[in-house]
Amino acid sequence: MRLILFLFAIQSIVFCEKYDMQEIMDLGKRGDNYRVWLYFIDKRGSIPIVVDQKTIDRRAKNGVQTNGLWYDLTASKNYIDQISSLGIMVKTESRWLNAISVICTLSDIERIAAFSFIKQIKPVVGYHKRLNIEYPDISPHSRDFDYGNALEQIEQINVNELHEQGYTGSGVRILVMDTGFKLTHNALREINVIDQWDVVKDDQETANETDEESAVGQDYHGTAVLSTIAGNQLGEFIGVAFDSEFLLAKTEDVTQEIQLEEDNYVAGLEWGEGNGADVVSTSLGYLDWYEYSDMDGNTAVTTIGVDIAVGLGVVCVTAAGNSGSSSWYYIIAPADADSVISVGAVWEDGVIASFSSHGPTYDGRIKPEVCARGKQTWCVNPNSNTNYSRLSGTSLACPLVAGAVALIIQARPDWSAMEVRDAIMMTASMADSANNTYGYGILNAGSAINYGVTTSSDNSDNQPNEYNLIRAYPNPFNPIVNILLDIGRSSELKVDIISYDGTLVNNVYESWTIGQVQQLQWKPKNISSGIYFIRAAFNGNHFLRKITYIK
Repeated sequence: MRLILFLFAIQSIVFCEKYDMQEIMDLGKRGDNYRVWLYFIDKRGSIPIVVDQKTIDRRAKNGVQTNGLWYDLTASKNYIDQISSLGIMVKTESRWLNAISVICTLSDIERIAAFSFIKQIKPVVGYHKRLNIEYPDISPHSRDFDYGNALEQIEQINVNELHEQGYTGSGVRILVMDTGFKLTHNALREINVIDQWDVVKDDQETANETDEESAVGQDYHGTAVLSTIAGNQLGEFIGVAFDSEFLLAKTEDVTQEIQLEEDNYVAGLEWGEGNGADVVSTSLGYLDWYEYSDMDGNTAVTTIGVDIAVGLGVVCVTAAGNSGSSSWYYIIAPADADSVISVGAVWEDGVIASFSSHGPTYDGRIKPEVCARGKQTWCVNPNSNTNYSRLSGTSLACPLVAGAVALIIQARPDWSAMEVRDAIMMTASMADSANNTYGYGILNAGSAINYGVTTSSDNSDNQPNEYNLIRAYPNPFNPIVNILLDIGRSSELKVDIISYDGTLVNNVYESWTIGQVQQLQWKPKNISSGIYFIRAAFNGNHFLRKITYIK
């Protein structure tokens, strides 16, 4: 009897290590049941997915090898089958998190925890929506410009200069995740949609499907947001990257509670990344159930998902949030992510909108990254097929920047995701005086495509005009990362490792180098796991490459 009691005590300790019942009861309740994440200890019995060729190409230029990639292995089918055999409903699977979300009872939790392959059980948090939008002043178009109503917001971020050079987003694939999308407006009829996915209903229809959805305006927000990128009605309204390819994901159900399930967001990210997205635009943000201390770049599941996507070479752009004049004040998840481009909102004259959320993150990083027009921004009127509206919110600023990212990628197809992000930040209007209201300032797309580019009027020596090539492998790494630099010609070279806040961690190399290719190695000592940057300075320019150290 004493032995039996002893074994029961050990089992109880294991349960407590695997989950916090009070946390599940507080945050995971859905009616009479609970929605939780089940994290697995490994991927035994997993199956590799097939990804789009664009995904393979995009990863390759970001130094990520697709063959055998852990993130492309599904969560273990063996483990999922054992959970399902208990009569428990599996809602979503995440290969990135190596987890599934399920609907279960409290009594199911102990049965699940008894499995040796369960690493942790956490609630799927339902976040109150922050759609970051104010309702419109509806007005038909009235200006006789090629850009129509969109002229001022296009010129403010200097996108017109890229359009004049022929960059309109052609060949670049953008994933937009939102509430749904109605494509019947005249300005959206020519949109090039590659694929759609309603994550909520698991079908391919992202417009309103029921009278209930129509009554609550399910696809209103997403339609408005999408139009600022994809609109194309000459003389009435032109979006930033109207020739792009689009993946549309409906990740949010506004007909039920005022909540968004975090697993829908991650599922949409994984789907878009695997289908070749180069850019992700999300005008959604979440803060309920969080403390400011959670805005540290490592806590929210959506934040973790964004950082994984960027690590796989996708440029992720998100709204900073509309909490600037509220008691919260700060940016909201996933704008706190280490690798995201979070976007604040300004008026047409460049003054910050009072609602635009502020930085810093809890761990001290400057936020937002950049700003664009988010006050009285023009977009299509989602309730009409011909009229246009002015809406306000960081929701409208975000897609303007995401569209500009597509143009920059078209202009500089060899740049990695982090190089695009760096170029945007370092050429914005306040790059030399960044703060936690404007970030690095208002985006300047025309300058961003020339960041780190050296042009010579005499190219008779056949030297390249771009010096932008830093490769790091493996990445993530432990214990050593190999650094390969193709600097084009002999130069004085300095290579440093810096932390995310710009603090110098280590000087790897500082000398004159002869020849085009320099090979270096760095082995960290006495530093914590996390995200760092290789910063190379040569020929009067600076370049960054993100690396992740995992102990």
